[in-house]
Amino acid sequence: MISFGRLSTAMVTPFDSKGNIDFNKTTQLIEHLIQTGTDSLVIAGTTGESPTLTSEEKVALFRHTVKVVGGRIPVIAGTGSNDTRASIELTKKAEAEGVDAIMLVAPYYNKPSQEGLFQHFKAIAEATKLPVMIYNIPGRTSILIDPKTTIRLANEVPNIMSTKEASGSIDIITEIVANTEDDFLVYSGDDGLTLPILSVGGTGIISVASHVAGNEMKEMVNAFLNGDVQKAAAIHQELLPLFRGLFAAPNPVPVKTALQMKGLDVGGVRLPLIPLTEEERTTLSTLL
Repeated sequence: MISFGRLSTAMVTPFDSKGNIDFNKTTQLIEHLIQTGTDSLVIAGTTGESPTLTSEEKVALFRHTVKVVGGRIPVIAGTGSNDTRASIELTKKAEAEGVDAIMLVAPYYNKPSQEGLFQHFKAIAEATKLPVMIYNIPGRTSILIDPKTTIRLANEVPNIMSTKEASGSIDIITEIVANTEDDFLVYSGDDGLTLPILSVGGTGIISVASHVAGNEMKEMVNAFLNGDVQKAAAIHQELLPLFRGLFAAPNPVPVKTALQMKGLDVGGVRLPLIPLTEEERTTLSTLL
């Protein structure tokens, strides 16, 4: 099994002026993220606008990212969907492209039972040799992965080695940490919970804000791990308005706009997402 580090970035997918994936911009973004403290990359996830990427586009993105990264940090490919067979097929393609792990979002829309969730994740994990991260984000999927289901998956399926918890619940995160082995990696999916999750024994954060504040977030994490809780808390307090501002409109619209404001053009978003209003841009600019 591998480590994904403490600070992972849920990477946006750069587009050109026609809305196609821009691989030159993708290369520039990857280099920027590595240089600003990112320990691993999650690609073709929610922040990467996975719902509007075709399977072919995802595979091309996996291939390009693996090539550019060149083994410097782990690459985690988002291959989950609400169709178990389709997820298995995409997972096999991702594995063939050389990614280091896969992330499987909870099946959205069809709202399976907890046993259905267990069997879904188990079937995909058993179809690959790659490490698997499951992704609990009930605000988008309308289904909560019960912590007991996560714990069961961690204990019964050998290559399920991690979870991204975007439930917003420290209680859920604590329950998972307390009932899984020490090498099961528990990440927050909410930037604002980075420090709290570390305090209850979690591993770290799969971040959106690290696109524009990676060095500061890494400094916060390292301060906490080195025992300087007061410094970590001060950085958290300073960053919290930015965390909130990056989700004042649907993700990843604000963070793509923030990158542009920082001088790193990653293009716009695909419908049904739309650009920020002028008022929203002014507010975000002030936060940056």
